[in-house]
Amino acid sequence: MDVTEFEELIDRLGEDLSLWPDDRRLPAEELLLGSAAAQALLDEARVLRQALAAPPVRAPAGLADRIVAAAANMRGDPAEPRTEGETAES
Repeated sequence: MDVTEFEELIDRLGEDLSLWPDDRRLPAEELLLGSAAAQALLDEARVLRQALAAPPVRAPAGLADRIVAAAANMRGDPAEPRTEGETAES
């Protein structure tokens, strides 16, 4: 197995090698023993998986209103701040 094939398998099967079929996992494990590039790919895939599994980041309450008010002040527009999701036509 080469690094390119290993990368394709990570994309298809995921970064948890214990879930790979034996005929793919064993060559992958051998490759990892001698390839810094393969190890870097596996580490990157694990970091990506952790980032995707993290809870979503939520904006603080009222942030949209503060942004609209600040933008209105910058251009001298006395527009009233809208509630989140409200449009100018609402």
